[in-house]
Amino acid sequence: MAARRPAALRPLDAALMRLQAMAARGVQPARMGREVGIIVAEWLDAPDADPDDVRSRLDELREQLAAGVLDAEEQVSYVDPEETGAVKQAGTTLAALVATRDAVEQARDAL
Repeated sequence: MAARRPAALRPLDAALMRLQAMAARGVQPARMGREVGIIVAEWLDAPDADPDDVRSRLDELREQLAAGVLDAEEQVSYVDPEETGAVKQAGTTLAALVATRDAVEQARDAL
């Protein structure tokens, strides 16, 4: 019996995983914004690219990121202020997510 190949990730899911991994590593907000630009360019440069499909992906990506920002804001409120390292990490992650969400909105508006 042949082994089944894992299903390919949807471009949106791959982008979300890529951005989440970067945010978890503490990547600076400006770098997160540039990564959104790279992702959008990859989507638009694909051989079967459809601008309407890219807009839909950006809409869904923005919704996912907006939910992530809300969750991160809530998590920041739970961090013990005495834990300076945790406060810094939570703030960096939140700033990265906000920058990413904003970059997605700008990319969507530019299409």
